[in-house]
Amino acid sequence: MFPRRWLTSCSFAFALVPGACSSVFAELPPLIPRAVLFGNPARSQCTIAPDGRRYAYLAPSATGVLNVWVRSFDAVDDRMVTHDEHRGIRQYRWAEDERHLVYFQDVGGNENFHAYSVDLADSSVRDLTPFEGARAQNLMVDRGHPDQLLVGINHRDPKVFDVYRIDLASGAATMDTQNPGDVGEWFADSAFVIRAAVATRQGDGSQALRVRASRDAPWRDVMTWPSEENVSVIGFAPDGKSLYVESSVGSDLQRVLSVDAVTGATLETLASDLRCDAGPAEVDPATQRLQAVAFTFARQRWEVLDPAIRSAFEDLGQLHPGDFAVTSRDRADRKWIVAHTVDDGPVQYSLYDREHRIFTPLCVSQPELARYTLSRRDTLVIPTRDGQRMVSYMTLPVGVPPHALPMVLLPHGGPWARDTWRLDPVAQWLANRGYVVVEPNFRGSTGLGKRFLHLGDRQWGGTMQNDLSDAVAWAVSKGYADPKRVAIMGGSYGGYATLAGLAFTPQLYACGVDIVGPSNLKTLLEATPPYWSTIRKMLYLRMGDVDTDSLFNRRVSPLFHADRIRAPLLVGQGANDPRVNIRESSRMVAALRARGLPVEYVVYADEGHGFARPENSLDFFGRAEQFLAKHLGGRAEPWAPVPGSTGETR
Repeated sequence: MFPRRWLTSCSFAFALVPGACSSVFAELPPLIPRAVLFGNPARSQCTIAPDGRRYAYLAPSATGVLNVWVRSFDAVDDRMVTHDEHRGIRQYRWAEDERHLVYFQDVGGNENFHAYSVDLADSSVRDLTPFEGARAQNLMVDRGHPDQLLVGINHRDPKVFDVYRIDLASGAATMDTQNPGDVGEWFADSAFVIRAAVATRQGDGSQALRVRASRDAPWRDVMTWPSEENVSVIGFAPDGKSLYVESSVGSDLQRVLSVDAVTGATLETLASDLRCDAGPAEVDPATQRLQAVAFTFARQRWEVLDPAIRSAFEDLGQLHPGDFAVTSRDRADRKWIVAHTVDDGPVQYSLYDREHRIFTPLCVSQPELARYTLSRRDTLVIPTRDGQRMVSYMTLPVGVPPHALPMVLLPHGGPWARDTWRLDPVAQWLANRGYVVVEPNFRGSTGLGKRFLHLGDRQWGGTMQNDLSDAVAWAVSKGYADPKRVAIMGGSYGGYATLAGLAFTPQLYACGVDIVGPSNLKTLLEATPPYWSTIRKMLYLRMGDVDTDSLFNRRVSPLFHADRIRAPLLVGQGANDPRVNIRESSRMVAALRARGLPVEYVVYADEGHGFARPENSLDFFGRAEQFLAKHLGGRAEPWAPVPGSTGETR
């Protein structure tokens, strides 16, 4: 919220379901083990070293914990260079000095991330942000300053992030730019000087682009926009006199603009799409020149702005049928590592030699998937009862007629996010078990214009929930889903939507699975971390004033409608969740049990907002599989408590 030894015989797979060995499911392909879908990847996040001779990647240690490994392109010399023993590393990058890698890690899911460096020469590790209770974020590197990092840290004031300049050799951290109290984002120019910021005015939620001419010059607000606009800064242009900005001002959809750094005036519209907002941008790491912009309506489309990379992007599009992203580039810009994503297979990482236009496969993220039959992810547009159109994705079981099947609705988290075309382990798992899976981008989802986004304002439990009901009605009307066997399942906002669906439309769902979902919006916001201060006004504008309007809060919070819930519920929660406090789940479970309603509750002692450790993911999804099979009639792989999981039934 806010901002993945097996028995396949019919008798075992259906052991929990009356009349298990139905002719319908007999045609399904073999069960894909949960460990294949939800265990550690074999390799992921491949990135090239600045010198172009090595690359790094994440892979499990001998004890099954994700760590950073390094390998030369011309030798089989893989070596693990970090030594995390419990939670696993999931965020890292090369430092520009080529000697260090930098990674982030928290404790037990509390999201108070520290930045660590590992020296590749002697494997020594240093905590670069050793401030108890503080969080590090927004790491910046620069090729012209290879021995330095810029990092945001909320050590001085837990509500906001100051920028510290860190010396990699000594580890010394020096305050570079102090936050005046309203800045949520910082941006450095090509000289590695913080010269731009985005600030939020808490009175009305409006925002300002704040720029200074030099390190010692005063700050000036050069551009302001009201809270209903979608504006984000990509960064400075190479000359430092203009910025690249994605903006919806004057348009429903975000376009990429060149903006004058002195006046804030729009100099040029650089890229746009008629159906969706601008998305991720490809920027030359050496010059900061904007080179390409991605747009995603149903599938990704790249708009190339720099002729220097046009032929390369044409090659990347023709190499592989999937969507692609450049994960990293060497300092000479001759070698790129590229990730290709498909809907029915693992991520493919390749080395692209720009000079010779040659691709060399490096690895795939989950090679074991090749042994199994996966489902395709169909793109579709579902109409709502009031005439809106939801870009959605449907995953159907392979091998059986897509008619009157049990269904699982998967609303995404956020809610200010969206689903995309990709390999979705949860959808693949459910489809393999015999379920129709529908994932709608309901109103309030991002990437589809500000009008559609703001149709979700103050609509938690209202028209946002209607959209989910309409997605179910669509699947039933088309004959895909059996209306008596529909479940709703989701995490974060998707967990809220699960609780709201069971409470506000109890006739629609046979059961629900809630993962770290809030039940009382007022207490949700009261318990959020201090560093959410710069977005707090935005939360009230979009969610509604649940803090002072008690009647509104009671109307939209599922906790106060527990008496309307009839369907069985499974709840998963991280004990250390800093976004959705464990009390949100515990109070909902208590309210349901006080009424004698069926609810299963599992808490993971070393997790936060979701499940990072594979042992816990495997444990929870194993429980969920049995739960869904019991109440919907799908297939189920046998389950037992997973060794190493901290899941506790409460």
